[in-house]
Amino acid sequence: MALATNAPILSASDGAAYATDNPAGPSAVLLVCEHASKHIPDSLDNLDLDARTANSHVAWDPGAVAVAGHLSSSLDAALIRATVSRLVYDCNRPPEAPGAMPAKSEIFPIAGNQNIGAEEKAARVNEIYVPFTNAIRDEISGRTAAGRATVLVTIHSFTPIYFGEKRKVELGILHDIDATFADAMLAIPSTMEVQRNQPYGPDDGVTHTLKLHALPNGLLNVMIEIRNDLIATEGDQKKVADELSDMISQALDAVQLPTPTTEATHA
Repeated sequence: MALATNAPILSASDGAAYATDNPAGPSAVLLVCEHASKHIPDSLDNLDLDARTANSHVAWDPGAVAVAGHLSSSLDAALIRATVSRLVYDCNRPPEAPGAMPAKSEIFPIAGNQNIGAEEKAARVNEIYVPFTNAIRDEISGRTAAGRATVLVTIHSFTPIYFGEKRKVELGILHDIDATFADAMLAIPSTMEVQRNQPYGPDDGVTHTLKLHALPNGLLNVMIEIRNDLIATEGDQKKVADELSDMISQALDAVQLPTPTTEATHA
């Protein structure tokens, strides 16, 4: 179903493209969950997806936002989360990336993303990606102006089977060119099978948020990937979040937080 000319993607019933939880949290940690929601705005007619695809891991990161919520509480940290499915716009991809509005995700064809017109692409970028990434930028800028340090921590989950292959890794600690905080976390023992830059890494384009907001501003950062079968229930989400909270807290104690500067925030 093609979007009507000049029609908005988001209606009043959809709300904003992002939400901020615990905005006054005093922690240096700023949590981000780009794939928190499987919501598809009514204007896009469910992207012509069947129920299985619309509820699958290709539409969002199952369990990730629940873990992020627990971390927000335990660390007393602000959380910025997307409220629209990554199939509509993947907020961890720049507009020029093919995966930003994927025509196919893993083995799933995304019917409503076939041959998207330039006007609709621009509307998705302007209504979803821009407000989301501006929210992160503004939060970092405000902290910097107030003399607060920021450690950017993004929370994701991944499927245990991908293209028919089982994944052994249970917890991925990902980073781009700055591995400082990732190294500190990787030095901490875990009950899970932990690997660096797995099941994805920078070459797969998954560190966009880190590259856009953390690296130019000299912020410590890490991307956390959790195998979603380990966080399928409320109890397991809390259990994994508690372990991650301990790991993040220990890593914070192990590193020296950069002194914020009052120069203009990038991105």
